[in-house]
Amino acid sequence: MVDIVSSEAGIPRPDHPLHGSGGARWFLPAFGVLVLVGVVYVGYALSQDLAVAKTVPWILLGIALLIALGFEFVNGFHDTANAVATVIYTRSLPAEFAVMWSGVFNFLGVLTSSGAVAFGILSLLPVELILQVGSSSGFAMVFALLVAAILWNLGTWFLGLPASSSHTMVGSIIGVGLANQFMAPSGSATSGVDWSQATNVGVTLLVSPIIGFFAAAILLYAMKLLVRNPALYEAPKGNTPPPWWIRALLIFTCTGVSFAHGSNDGQKGMGLIMLILIGVVPTAYALNRTPDINYLEAYKSASANVETALGKYAKPGVTVTDAKDAKAAVQDAVRTRSWSDKTTVALQTYIHDTTAGLQPYASVDNVPTDLVSNARNDIYLIGEALKLIDKKQLLPMQAADLKAVTDYHKAVDNATKFIPLWVKIAVALALGLGTMVGWKRIVVTVGEKIGKSHLTYGQGAAAELVAMVTIGMADRLGLPVSTTHVLSSGVAGTMAANGSGLQWSTVRNLLLAWVLTLPCSIALAFTLFIIFRQVF
Repeated sequence: MVDIVSSEAGIPRPDHPLHGSGGARWFLPAFGVLVLVGVVYVGYALSQDLAVAKTVPWILLGIALLIALGFEFVNGFHDTANAVATVIYTRSLPAEFAVMWSGVFNFLGVLTSSGAVAFGILSLLPVELILQVGSSSGFAMVFALLVAAILWNLGTWFLGLPASSSHTMVGSIIGVGLANQFMAPSGSATSGVDWSQATNVGVTLLVSPIIGFFAAAILLYAMKLLVRNPALYEAPKGNTPPPWWIRALLIFTCTGVSFAHGSNDGQKGMGLIMLILIGVVPTAYALNRTPDINYLEAYKSASANVETALGKYAKPGVTVTDAKDAKAAVQDAVRTRSWSDKTTVALQTYIHDTTAGLQPYASVDNVPTDLVSNARNDIYLIGEALKLIDKKQLLPMQAADLKAVTDYHKAVDNATKFIPLWVKIAVALALGLGTMVGWKRIVVTVGEKIGKSHLTYGQGAAAELVAMVTIGMADRLGLPVSTTHVLSSGVAGTMAANGSGLQWSTVRNLLLAWVLTLPCSIALAFTLFIIFRQVF
């Protein structure tokens, strides 16, 4: 392999894939104009949203948004480098142009994302911290997990290790949950980590690299059997680009991985920004103000159906003293993830009282600002309690009654799980800009230091195609996966399948980063949460 830089001058060698710009000079100015337009739009949309807020803590809001967007910026130059390594090292695209191209499709991926991954990640957080996101503990939570994720990402980037931002974020969330439980007063039923949900996410993150390794290896074998063109399995010769059809395939897979990365990874930042907005300016963002005008009526109808369904399972003689007692019983059930006869009656009462409070209002715009934040917390808590029925099956129900529960979840999603367009654009800009900064360290690791021989066209295509499909499917299922691990393991799989040999020192480092990311990010977030609780 050719070294990326001269040991003395620090300048790319003339025959190295990273040498020279080779990109279109108009591309960067054009993206600069796009960034400027995006920033103006974000500022305008944010000011319009905040017009309904009574007071806005501008300094706190600004710091929180900058840190959240900073996470996505670091995510851009840390993770997206994986998508461009193959097209750069097969000389399908000049290095700078490839990075800009990837940045644009990361941008588009964020804009078209569904939001399912964003709220899937947030579901790992302790329920009471989400309900108290505007309190000191809520701010400590947000800042701890963001700063922990940024610190670990920067550290692994500095060492040139393709570590996972998804792993890092999940570890940070677990660290916050554990710290919240650790700091709870003795004897209190404070929830920590939902280990069942964390296990599902953890299994996805751990299994996806293994899938990437073997799927890429199998795909390369299949390509050799079905596509017998020798040029596909040869290393690039000098600075000559590959044949046009190979080049088109590699550019297509690079584009797909970039788009899928934006669609999946960009949602993590979106979810955190929404958490910040709900905590800092709840009157503007606690409930969705730009939905179908009939969604509040649909919510009321779904609530009434669930209330009726729960009434069938209420035991005679079991009562709650008042609305406060009902809410406390529901909170205890959610915290302890347990169910009793009193929980059934309490939840039925709580739903009735919450719906009655919203009954006079035809749309969210009519709901008084003082009521918005409390209404969201009530709706969210009811939704979490109902998950104990349909997800945990703690209260056996007939199919028709279970349908009422699932219909309620859909109504809750319309009310509380939304992402304004300006948030998507802000995250897309941060991710796209991050793609264009600091990408070389990770590119060199993926392109030069995994295998002992030069990456061939077929290997690049197989690894990218597997990554594109895996990440795209995970996005549709609302599951977070690691672009970094899927692609780097895919490259390793093709090297093994091709008999090219692996550089075991790099593989050991990758495995070490893979193993250490969760415990280190957990420890960082745990420590920072305790520190920030003393600050806020």
